[in-house]
Amino acid sequence: MSHPELLNGLANIAADYDAIFCDIWGVIHNGRQHFPPAYEALRRFKAERGPVILISNSPRPRESLVGQLASLGILDDGFSDVVSSGDATREYLKKFAPQGPAWRIGDPREQSLYEGIDIDLSGKPETAAFISCTSPFDDENDTADQYLHAFTIAAQRKIVMICANPDKVVQRGDKIIMCAGSLADLYASLGGPVIMAGKPYAPIYEMCYQALEKITGKPHDKTRILAIGDGLPTDVLGANGQGLDLLFIAAGIHAAEATNAEGILDPLLLKAVLDTQMANSKYVADALRWA
Repeated sequence: MSHPELLNGLANIAADYDAIFCDIWGVIHNGRQHFPPAYEALRRFKAERGPVILISNSPRPRESLVGQLASLGILDDGFSDVVSSGDATREYLKKFAPQGPAWRIGDPREQSLYEGIDIDLSGKPETAAFISCTSPFDDENDTADQYLHAFTIAAQRKIVMICANPDKVVQRGDKIIMCAGSLADLYASLGGPVIMAGKPYAPIYEMCYQALEKITGKPHDKTRILAIGDGLPTDVLGANGQGLDLLFIAAGIHAAEATNAEGILDPLLLKAVLDTQMANSKYVADALRWA
């Protein structure tokens, strides 16, 4: 489907765009450390061209995510605003909370998603009015199969799962970690209804357009926005669905599929990866850099 142009650096196309929507995890950091060339590329674009909106499928709301970025050495000289799946998901939680208790699935440290919302998180598969899923309980060790029995009970009751992170996997250091999106897939396969607000779905992009217009004071022009990301089911399909040009970072979670035995980006392998989802990318790079 797609024959993307191999890009050496963002500087080569920066003049064609007035704004960037950039993924975070896998593009500018790996959960352990930030990638200096990627950070520098965003800093240069922001200084010389226009706003950089970081768009993340993290279940963390904006304030918490900005703090996490700072802890990794990524400051606001590299971005203009941050929009997260957590922010978009909070709107769904507010609507569902009055229905009754939620069965909360996720790391107990992900409490910031619920702050300021009158929500009961004491539900169980047999009693909950809905499910709020931010991540596996233990993303380092859990497998999706461990949730099969409980999900079968909940799916038979047809209670809605609100999935705060559509990502199926993420790279943390040198490990591939399961995310909430994988659990949502399992639940849906059992007949359970699922709602997601993050990439590739429209709500998170609408928040990005609003953030961009707040910064610029004028209506957005999709033809002048460049999306950057490394996730095929999320970043790529999301950008395609929004009609945005995309720079696909192939050294992220799809590195093993898009590089040859020598670890070099292979255009034919990359095309095969994109074709699995009938997806398109205007540009591709092994990593985000300015030049």
